[in-house]
Amino acid sequence: MAEYAQNYKVLILTWLSLTLVTVTASHCVMAVTPSTPLLSFLERLQETAFETFAHSNFDPKTYVDMPLKSALTVTEDAFQKLPRNANGSVPVEDLKRFIEAYFEGAGDDLVYRDPQDFVPEPEGFLPKVNQPQVRAWALQVHSLWKNLSRKISGAVKAQPDLHTLLPLPGSVVIPGSRFREVYYWDSYWVIRGLLASKMHDTAKAIVTNLISLIDKYGFVLNGARAYYTNRSQPPLLSAMIYEIYNSTGDLELVKRSLPALLKEYEFWNSDIHKLTILDAQGCTHTLNRYYAKWDKPRPESSIMDKASASNFSSVSEKQQFYRELASAAESGWDFSTRWMRNPPNFTTLATTSVIPVDLNAFLLGMELNIALFAKVTGDNSTAERFLENSDLRKKAMDSIFWNANKKQWLDYWLSSTCEEVHVWKNEHQNQNVFASNFVPLWMKPFYSDTSLVSSVVESLKTSGLLRDAGVATSLTDSGQQWDFPNGWAPLQHMLVEGLLKSGLKEARLLAEEIAIRWVTTNYIVYKKTGVMHEKFDVEHCGEFGGGGEYVPQTGFGWSNGVVLAFLEEFGWPEDRNIEC
Repeated sequence: MAEYAQNYKVLILTWLSLTLVTVTASHCVMAVTPSTPLLSFLERLQETAFETFAHSNFDPKTYVDMPLKSALTVTEDAFQKLPRNANGSVPVEDLKRFIEAYFEGAGDDLVYRDPQDFVPEPEGFLPKVNQPQVRAWALQVHSLWKNLSRKISGAVKAQPDLHTLLPLPGSVVIPGSRFREVYYWDSYWVIRGLLASKMHDTAKAIVTNLISLIDKYGFVLNGARAYYTNRSQPPLLSAMIYEIYNSTGDLELVKRSLPALLKEYEFWNSDIHKLTILDAQGCTHTLNRYYAKWDKPRPESSIMDKASASNFSSVSEKQQFYRELASAAESGWDFSTRWMRNPPNFTTLATTSVIPVDLNAFLLGMELNIALFAKVTGDNSTAERFLENSDLRKKAMDSIFWNANKKQWLDYWLSSTCEEVHVWKNEHQNQNVFASNFVPLWMKPFYSDTSLVSSVVESLKTSGLLRDAGVATSLTDSGQQWDFPNGWAPLQHMLVEGLLKSGLKEARLLAEEIAIRWVTTNYIVYKKTGVMHEKFDVEHCGEFGGGGEYVPQTGFGWSNGVVLAFLEEFGWPEDRNIEC
């Protein structure tokens, strides 16, 4: 009888794979967000500037961030009349004069704002930080919120067609350096830092801005620029609202946010992001992936994207590669061997073929948060529905991602993106180690399972990711910034907080060890350079990170936020040194 049942299951699986694997428009041909005349022109300007000024520190983003002084038609006409050299470049002085005459500086449409809820040393600030040097530094990091606070210039609202910057209703906190606008997932860790700094109004303004993007576009954009309207970023808005509510008890914020969160949830569960997968037991599950609505070079990196795509001969191959690039940008991990079918070959990016562990953990968190928000606002039916959704996602993650041998959650590779139902195969789990393999621990259904946490702690300790200055992003040194030896503030924070919330002594000890290493390297780098950095070299304490398609950036929103959050949680005893 058992043999009959097994044969029957095999027949069912085979039938499903043959009959339900249907090529449909919704799974293979996706909508593309239209470009705008302004963006198309600025891309041409960017290419001309590269041909004219070409040098090692050329940043293509600068040219799509510059506001126009005159109407686009007037500016284009003047651009067309510029003298050209034989290779199509414009003489250096001519292009400089043109840019000066027709453009404001990149970032000039944001103006500095002195946040009204900032005080030099807030009452109750980091009470467990007793070491004088560390406390003095923490206050310097706290003061950086003033440096990063902006408001949108009135010119953007008056003449939006002259700007790629999008108008927002509230004040903003930018990450820093080339990142002159609000970014989606960065904002979560910015808010964690602002809450440690007792800057509740500034934190709420960030949420108000992100909700305004949902109201207009149906989702939170990657960032508040016209060239980001084709993709989102890791969905952490509900987590931001939860942290503010947890700190302030602001029920009105929850009530105001809930409709927008429901709309965002619909976006992440639309056809382009949603997948059905049949597991080894014959059960179907729904999980989600990153998928940008774009098949052209990213305007902010157009010259780089075109250079990478030159390896492909056909238009359709180039378009698919551009979609994979933008989808990797939607993941926040731009770029990493995690998305490459044949790492470290950059042209094998296949982000849309990956069902990512961390995205589904974030969506599980969103479901739980929406359930909580609905409950506290009296909408019990919505609360029950989202608790059911979270339970289904937890089961899907257990079935599709969990690997009992490695004691980690592993990303899953799709053999084809055009199937209606994907049939799970063990060999399609990505066996490579990434910090994201441990992100589910950040979510209550996982960190509350003590036996599971014990297994994950053991796995993390032996993974090779734990280094002298924090947790490495991967074990592959590819030259991409979301790979070894770089460590990133959000990854440190998610793992530390998940370990901490489990309540297990061994997990707390590991969490504190990671936090101490991370705070130490941030401190040493700050003392050496005078600035906070976007990423750090976790192989070498006291060194900032590198790699990727732009020079290392400073400022820096999420690094500041995580340092303050760690110091608030763990403190720094007076007798503990801070040195590599």
